[in-house]
Amino acid sequence: MSDNQNLKQIASQVRRDIVRMVHAQNSGHPGGSLGCTDFLTSLYFEIMDYDPKNFDMDGKNQDVFFLSNGHLSALWYSVLARSGAFDVKELSTFRTLNSRLQGHPTTKENLPGIRVASGSLGQGLSVACGTAITKKLNNDPNIVYTLHGDGELQEGQIWEAALFATHQKIDNLIATVDVNGQQIDGPVDDVLTLGNLRAKWESFGWLVLEMDGNNMDDVVKTLKHAKTLTGNGKPIVILMKTEMGMGVDFMMGSHKWHGVAPNDVQLQTALNQLEETLGDY
Repeated sequence: MSDNQNLKQIASQVRRDIVRMVHAQNSGHPGGSLGCTDFLTSLYFEIMDYDPKNFDMDGKNQDVFFLSNGHLSALWYSVLARSGAFDVKELSTFRTLNSRLQGHPTTKENLPGIRVASGSLGQGLSVACGTAITKKLNNDPNIVYTLHGDGELQEGQIWEAALFATHQKIDNLIATVDVNGQQIDGPVDDVLTLGNLRAKWESFGWLVLEMDGNNMDDVVKTLKHAKTLTGNGKPIVILMKTEMGMGVDFMMGSHKWHGVAPNDVQLQTALNQLEETLGDY
């Protein structure tokens, strides 16, 4: 049995949560959420120095995560709940009126784990830079993590933040880019090609790693390696190759499942492919 078998079982349950949450309200973004499940599961259950029971907005003396591509909220809410930040039963309120689990994460609902509203793409890296600098000023040794979509890199603010991070030697920051090649309007290369991402980030002065985001063993190994590279004067970015819709065969590899909910039949097909390991909410 793999050392990461437990993480794989948690990820399977998180994927079940995602498709059920999106189906229940006929609204949400299952494709990217399913693709990034292994990453966020490993981050919260294995990698981060994080106490879900003692959340505060400052995040001092804890690792901090920002979901820049906030439309993956179903994934984040599931991982937060499954890791103990709030009751798993609250997942049933996803995208309902007056719920804390809005379609894009917000702060006014005081949901544990959420420190900034996200969903307006391109802003998360800037927020992460500010948080990472604050940790340095406070002599806080912990790390700031972010997740971004590859389509999000079409936003200019990302590259402003990337320049800033290098100039300021923000070396307690690990950013991850979900490179699935898909965005809401179609393949990224058709909408606005990004070219050689490794060369781009390296030219901006970042340390660049690559990993298979749908291979739990590779995800854990790469994230642990990234942690050893902090404190060396450079920010770190991980280019994470994933398959949109991973785990549900009819969703995989197509931008059409970026923001479309499964119908009743499709939901059952998806659930038949995803093992229930922790109990459905």
